[in-house]
Amino acid sequence: MKKLLTLLVMMCVVSFMKPAQACTNFLITPGASADGSSIVSYAADSHVLYGELYHYPAADYPEGAMREIVDWDSGRYVGRIPEVAHTYNVVGNMNEWQLVIAETTYGGLPNLGNPEGLIDYGSLIYITLQRAKTAREAIKTMAELVANYGYMSDGESFSIADPNEVWIMELIGKGQEKGAVWVARRVPDGYVSAHANQARITTFPLANKQNKNSITSKNIDKLLKNANIDCVYAEDVISFAKKNNLYAGPDGQFSFSDVYAPVDFSGARACDMRVWAMFNQVVDGMDQYWDYATGRNIMRAKPYVSGECQTPENFPTNRMPLWVKPNEKVSVLDVMAFMRDHLEGTELDMSQDVGAGPFHCPYRSRPMGWEVDGVSYVHERATATQQTGFSFVAQCRPNTIREIGGIIWFGVDDAASTVYCPMYTCMTEIPLCYREGNGGIMEFSETAAFWIFNQVTNWAYTKYEYIHPEIAEKQANYERGWVEAVAHTDARAAKLYEADPAKAVEFLTSFSCREAERLTADWREFYKYLFVKYMDFNIKTAQSTPKSHKYIAPKVEQPKYSEDYYRAIIEQTGDKLKAY
Repeated sequence: MKKLLTLLVMMCVVSFMKPAQACTNFLITPGASADGSSIVSYAADSHVLYGELYHYPAADYPEGAMREIVDWDSGRYVGRIPEVAHTYNVVGNMNEWQLVIAETTYGGLPNLGNPEGLIDYGSLIYITLQRAKTAREAIKTMAELVANYGYMSDGESFSIADPNEVWIMELIGKGQEKGAVWVARRVPDGYVSAHANQARITTFPLANKQNKNSITSKNIDKLLKNANIDCVYAEDVISFAKKNNLYAGPDGQFSFSDVYAPVDFSGARACDMRVWAMFNQVVDGMDQYWDYATGRNIMRAKPYVSGECQTPENFPTNRMPLWVKPNEKVSVLDVMAFMRDHLEGTELDMSQDVGAGPFHCPYRSRPMGWEVDGVSYVHERATATQQTGFSFVAQCRPNTIREIGGIIWFGVDDAASTVYCPMYTCMTEIPLCYREGNGGIMEFSETAAFWIFNQVTNWAYTKYEYIHPEIAEKQANYERGWVEAVAHTDARAAKLYEADPAKAVEFLTSFSCREAERLTADWREFYKYLFVKYMDFNIKTAQSTPKSHKYIAPKVEQPKYSEDYYRAIIEQTGDKLKAY
């Protein structure tokens, strides 16, 4: 079994903030992407998660074979379920059919997880990836798994995509009842969506004569037969809420998020703010949602009280849309840039206050919430964060041969300083630098990309405004170069595929492994260069040695603090440091 480490960590913040605030997903439909791909990004943000690329090889099983289920977060063995006859090759969060599934945890109402259930959110993802070919098959598989075996985790938002369409599915358990309640909606082609630890599906079209494109789980087989269906939901998603005094109001005004995961200050400021930051880069008019995204003004006709039965009057009226139509087509490089956001260009830009230190570092030590003189404050939770174990940008490409079309652009550590390396999801071997078991969160490995990238990134935090630009330049050179290289690699693989599909898979496996190892080796040398150059608060530049000299000392500069930082020092110290 793969090493199981928690994907989410409890961030102890002030009492009104959500306990788990990790992971970010951006969803791009084929009609909104520059090359016609479905694109899904994901950051696995946890202070104890080790960055590695998971692999489940395709396999055949005899009749009666059973699969062991281990809770993703705790590593606890929970039971067994019947295995299927054949499972698909899975690399990371994408399989050989170019199906990708990602998640963010929103938690939701307490006590809705079922400790007797066999399926947690991690098992739900990876079992489904091994069994489903399309996004619609994945939704059906996930619904059946939790219905048949019970769901033990907190509330989750899932991104589910294949080369043709993109869905968002939100799910939460039913407490002591077996199963889960959920809603899945197809993102309209030409639009983009996002979720980041706050449930986002509010009202949805109910299945009736007026909404022929919406169905309930009772008729879920229609999801695979009718391409026009764009909404499917658990048959009891509303009745369960009413039966348990969670909602009182008309069915047509029922809001999944506002009943099962009511938004509060934290849900807006630490979670939906990341959605706002991405939307703000692709569409005009997001200023109208700034008060909501900051959590300063969540507009409700009736105040929300935790534990009370919810009515439509409790629902915020200024929430952001579930999806938006971008002004321009979005490229895979654009999505990588979205993953590196620190709220630049806003009043919450993390590099611009005294907390950024003298060298404008856009990161803050945890906890996010803190108190001074009885007043509560927060650090911002930006998309890019130091505790990321790994992240990816997955491309499901409809205009290529199916078996060789899927790519996970994979990176370890902080998304702002990682390099996204193309990993073809038909590959049958994982490069050593990303391989499970090569090091661990408490075990350094010289050959593991996670540790090499952490060396560079943590060094950059000490003098960010000087070191990070050098990282960003190398980042861009690699990623832009690989976008071009992938086109040539695809063409070569397609020719090989015509003669022998296995040769094409072998070629793409070799390409992916070679490029990942080349990057890791280069980053190891990059760290040595950066450490020498920026050691002891200096910036050293090598000088050419004239023939008349045995050696010549490097040029040495001592970077000054910014004037704002000097003023902050004076404000705190008064005349203590004044020169006379």
